[in-house]
Amino acid sequence: MVAEGQRGEGRAATVIVLTGPTGIGKSDWALTLGERLPIEIVSCDSAQVYRGLDIGTAKPDAATRARIPHHLLDLRDAAESYSAGEFVTDATATLRAIHARGRLPVVVGGTMLYVRALLQGMAPLPKAQADIRAAIDARAARDGWASLHAELARVDPVAAARIHAHDRQRIQRALEVYYATGAPISSWQSSAEVVASEFEFRAAALVPADRAALHARIARRFEAMMAAGFLDEVRALYARADLTAEHPAIRAVGYRQLWRHLAGDYGLEEAGERAIAATRQLAKRQLTWLKSSLSLEKIDPRAPGAGEDWAARVALAWRPPVV
Repeated sequence: MVAEGQRGEGRAATVIVLTGPTGIGKSDWALTLGERLPIEIVSCDSAQVYRGLDIGTAKPDAATRARIPHHLLDLRDAAESYSAGEFVTDATATLRAIHARGRLPVVVGGTMLYVRALLQGMAPLPKAQADIRAAIDARAARDGWASLHAELARVDPVAAARIHAHDRQRIQRALEVYYATGAPISSWQSSAEVVASEFEFRAAALVPADRAALHARIARRFEAMMAAGFLDEVRALYARADLTAEHPAIRAVGYRQLWRHLAGDYGLEEAGERAIAATRQLAKRQLTWLKSSLSLEKIDPRAPGAGEDWAARVALAWRPPVV
C-alpha cells in the first residue's frame, strides 16, 4: 500500500483511506474490515453530511452505525453548505479522537475533492464575501452561468479548464476570489504550501477493470433506492419552502433529477434514466482522477480475493497506538 504524508518524530498515526467511484462497494469493504479490526469509519461524502439525504446517498442505517461507529454524517441541514476546508478540519479532529480511543480510523468515500484535500492539504484561500457573491449571482440570473464561465476562461484559463461550465458553485467561488484579490484562484492553489501530515495515510482506490459491471451495479442500486422510498425522500425535501434546486444538497446526483420530476420538467421514468446516466458520468469523472493519482494503490474489486487480501494487509500494517 502507498503511504502519503510524512512522519514526524516517532511513528505517525495510521489512517486507512478507501475511495473509488460511486456504487463500487467501498462501504461493504470497510464493514468487512470491521470484522477483523477495531475500526471507526469517517465518511468522505459531500452528500452524506446533509440531514434528510439518506436513501439517495446510501447512508448507513442505524443498525450498521450501532455495529461500527460512523462519523461526519448528518452535519448540516439541507439548506446549509459545507466546504472541503470544513471537511479537513472536522476529519482531522475526528481522526485524532479515534486514535485517542486506541482504534483505527478508516476514511471511506468518493468525494474526490475531499480525498485530495485530506491527503494533499488545502490552499489558504480568502474568506467568502457575501456582497461579491450576491453580485455574481445577479449577473448569472441575467446572463447565465455559461457567460460567467466564459469570463472565468478569460481571467483564469487554468481554473476554467478544470471547472465544468455547469458547476455553478465552483465558477462562483473562482470569480469571487479573482474579484476580491485580483489574483486567479489557480495561482492561490498552486502557491499553497502543503503542511506535513501528522498521519500516515495508507490510501487505496477501488478501480474496476470492467466498467460495464460498474454501470450495471449503478442501475441496480438506483432501482433499489427507488424501491426503498427515494422518491418520497426527495418529495419531503421538495415540500420545504426554504429549499431550491440551487442548494448544494439538492444538486447531488439523483436528488436533482427527481427534484426536476417533481417540478414537472419530465416524467418519473425519464428522471430515473437521467439519474442513472448522471451517476455513471460522475463515476467516469471519479475514475479519471483516480487513475491519474500516483498516491493511491489501485485495486480491482472484482479480482479473486482482492477484498480479503486488502483487509489482511491492513491488519498486518496496523499497530494499535499507545493510549
